[in-house]
Amino acid sequence: MSNLSSKKKKLSREQREELLGALKARFEKNRNCHRDLEWVKVQTKLEANPGKLWSLNEMELTGGEPDVVGHDKTSGEYIFCDCSAESPKGRRNVCYDGEAQEARKAFKPEHNAVDMAAAMGIELLTEEQYRELQKLGSFDTKTSSWVKTPSDIRRLGGALFADRRYNTVFVYHNGASSYFGSRAFRGSLRV
Repeated sequence: MSNLSSKKKKLSREQREELLGALKARFEKNRNCHRDLEWVKVQTKLEANPGKLWSLNEMELTGGEPDVVGHDKTSGEYIFCDCSAESPKGRRNVCYDGEAQEARKAFKPEHNAVDMAAAMGIELLTEEQYRELQKLGSFDTKTSSWVKTPSDIRRLGGALFADRRYNTVFVYHNGASSYFGSRAFRGSLRV
């Protein structure tokens, strides 16, 4: 269970070791996502950024299965992304943002994607990032994920989500206040 409501954004030594072990195992298993990167360098960067480790732990606890998907050579940052096959289970049944959540007259969801991502210290994937992730595998073949929505669409009450069907990535729209048991959001984190 996620500790999103926790004000203490620090992991215990045991939590840190468990998370680093899970991240390393996933990194080694998915070498195709980061052929030219070395785990030792990634781990050194992670250990120097305990707040980022906390965010990765939140991604892990909510079912995101974060993994390294890139390295920004200019900034030196490693880019992590939710790489679970389907949208993260611990983030489903959320509408797009707080405004949409408040606008619901009945059956308000407990959370919304934008505020939940901010509380976790991560960013919602943009449509472009979502399409890049899909080049690494087949994600969201039975589920869908909210993606960062341009302000002009959001201002009109809509929000964007994406999925993969028929071996093709589709981006659709819904009212921002809608939510479904098969829709969550994917996030990214730069470390």
